[in-house]
Amino acid sequence: MKIKIFSTVILIIATTLFSCKKAAKSEQKVEKKPNIVYILTDQWRGSALGYAGNPDVKTPNLDAFAKESVNFTNTVSVTPVCTPHRAALFTGKFPTTTGMFLNDLHMPAEEVTMAEIFKKEGYNTAYWGKWHLDGHGRSTYIPKERRQGFDFWKALECSHNYTKMPYYDNENTTLKHWKKYSPFAITEDANQYLEKHSKDENPFLALISIATPHYPHGSAPKKYKDMYPPESLTLNPNISDKFKERARKELQGYYAHATATDKAIGNVINKIKELGLLENTIIVFSADHGEMMGAHGVKPFVKQLAWDESVRVPFLIRYPKIKGNKGKVVNAPLTTPDILPSLLGLTNIDIPKDIEGENLAALIQNPDPNADRAALVMNVAPFGANYKDQPYRGIRTKQYTYAVTPKGPSMFYDNDKDPYQQNNLLGKPEFEGIQKDLDDKLQQQLQKIGDEVRPRAYYMEKWGYKFDDSRRAINWWDWKEGTGTVQSPKKL
Repeated sequence: MKIKIFSTVILIIATTLFSCKKAAKSEQKVEKKPNIVYILTDQWRGSALGYAGNPDVKTPNLDAFAKESVNFTNTVSVTPVCTPHRAALFTGKFPTTTGMFLNDLHMPAEEVTMAEIFKKEGYNTAYWGKWHLDGHGRSTYIPKERRQGFDFWKALECSHNYTKMPYYDNENTTLKHWKKYSPFAITEDANQYLEKHSKDENPFLALISIATPHYPHGSAPKKYKDMYPPESLTLNPNISDKFKERARKELQGYYAHATATDKAIGNVINKIKELGLLENTIIVFSADHGEMMGAHGVKPFVKQLAWDESVRVPFLIRYPKIKGNKGKVVNAPLTTPDILPSLLGLTNIDIPKDIEGENLAALIQNPDPNADRAALVMNVAPFGANYKDQPYRGIRTKQYTYAVTPKGPSMFYDNDKDPYQQNNLLGKPEFEGIQKDLDDKLQQQLQKIGDEVRPRAYYMEKWGYKFDDSRRAINWWDWKEGTGTVQSPKKL
């Protein structure tokens, strides 16, 4: 009798242990960290989207995605030009901290980056498209040790040949070319990767870097250009008379690239849904900077400036368990270094102590349109077409833009009342209190990162950089002749 009771007890214990083990396994599956698909476009202004209220441009896929996402309406590029934005995105640090404030610099291996952090947490990492962080010329092969933690690789340093875009395929050192319009080719390849890895035990970080709608605008597919007769396009009231005709011409191709790229992005989002990945994937759509397009007397193609046309970019984010937050809006600004810590916060990964951006995961998960903060922007050393412009530091709040140069305050706009930033409020007695408050907020942001507004020469000397005398930029073109020189932030 005792033996029978003992055997029964043993059986109950074994069954319980097996059930617990099974439950633990099941729980482990549920707790798999979310995948991340980050779609980074190039030179896409925050205003150039249907969901943003643009009356001309057609972006049906992103308009639909905006209804499924949280929309950060006042996202700014920390330095509105390619390399500085990308360096800040991948490190979570400001350009004055890393020294990555110019195009065509080499980002040192010592920087701890997005892909390296996620890879350490078990993520597979993949990258497509424009890189612009290697500093060894724009078409040189980038070996694995210089890819900052990305394993799968179909990318190139920089090209804007959208009809025959070159790239390197992982460890193959032979230059290949995408066989169709690059946004379509790149996203089709990315979709193959998603399909292949959709059932992996490990999550993935897939960064899809699409180089459109950056110029040249004339290379947009004819089918899409035909949708935008130049004479039918709406021009913003801040576009100078001398650039109106040119702006219409460029907008035709710009919007055509945008609509074609919207289609390519829609294909990725649809593939994520088709594969059943939507409910365990964070999807981000954003851009590295905008462009002036003739506003404020600045010719098309130019960026680097603190006006909204240049500095404000789109930022949509959809995340697991978004539920009732679909379509919600956040008006509090977000700046580039905030993105990495926010993604780490959403995935419950420890944030390295030297990351300078703010973790906005709580605001993403609890969107509040009335929340406010000061987001820092800067141009430490204007170069190229912007060489004659003054360096600046600025902040964007929910309502205001405020900036200073080494010569003093330069910009103060009420963006609610003056969305095209045509009425500079600097020095007006009735706004003196607000200006002082904004200046205090700017100084607080600068103190946090140990920065101050100094002339360009100070930072060029501090980091050991030298411009080419003819183009007033880091020389990347001599690499084609085999005589290029790497410029990288020197160790301080």
